[in-house]
Amino acid sequence: MSQIRGTAGYHLGPDNRPFGGPSMNSATSDPSPLDAIRAQTSKIEDLLDTFADPVKPYLPMIGRFLIVVTFLEDALRIITQWSDQLSYLHDYRHIPTGITHLFLGLNVIFMLAGSALVIARKHSEYAVGGLLGVVVTQAFGYGLIFDLNFFLRNLSVVGGLLMVLSDSFHRKKFAFAGLPQIDEKDRKVYFQLAGRVLLVFLFIGFVFSGEWTISRILVSLVGLVACVMVVVGFKAKWSAVMLVVILSIFNVLINNFWTLHPHHPQRDFAKYDFFQILSIVGGLVLLVNMGPGSLSVDEKKKVY
Repeated sequence: MSQIRGTAGYHLGPDNRPFGGPSMNSATSDPSPLDAIRAQTSKIEDLLDTFADPVKPYLPMIGRFLIVVTFLEDALRIITQWSDQLSYLHDYRHIPTGITHLFLGLNVIFMLAGSALVIARKHSEYAVGGLLGVVVTQAFGYGLIFDLNFFLRNLSVVGGLLMVLSDSFHRKKFAFAGLPQIDEKDRKVYFQLAGRVLLVFLFIGFVFSGEWTISRILVSLVGLVACVMVVVGFKAKWSAVMLVVILSIFNVLINNFWTLHPHHPQRDFAKYDFFQILSIVGGLVLLVNMGPGSLSVDEKKKVY
């Protein structure tokens, strides 16, 4: 743009100032608020990179494990509470006995097999597809499809699974008869975008649920800003780290199921929420490791 302006303007001064106006350097000497934010967050990112260097090689493994931990916990819950699960599906959901056994058995198999494949980074497409099927079938099977909080949490879990799928793509092309070649790098970009957008839905559910206190309002405001930054991909790694810290603290303080009696009626719910939030934290960890992708402000500013 500076070259275009230089050739198209009227060179009436020694520094190419059109009509004797202020030079471009003096007009842009004051940084914009966005540039100031970028400068400060860049310093923080550099500091985080310094401290994170020892664990960087392990971030993909940690993220993948955390993403599937809710499925592993759910499979263990079904196995250890098999009779209770059958009774609930039969008595309250009115599902025939044979189908209840099949439903639970297939869920356990798909969750264990899919989780193992995700952790091992083997056949990630099939593993993620199976786990997505579990999310959908459980929503209908347990009658939770219209529960808003459940719906938002599971959207975030789906976002984490899409981050796994994006992380598994390699740069190679597929050619189908009569169709142009599809570069997996392009698919990775779109899955990264969808994954990071869906990841923030859990926090939206947190903001609009519960009682409003000063601390909750402050956390909600900071978290919402970080969510917007993740969605648009502006300083996405830094904002993802912020969300990891906020969600981890919230999870330990609110969903501390280990402090409840084993037969406490809220223990299972707190335990379920705890591991679901861990899965979403895992998706954010993968985001920190991979970055937001080319469809983001962070990448576009490198171009312009």
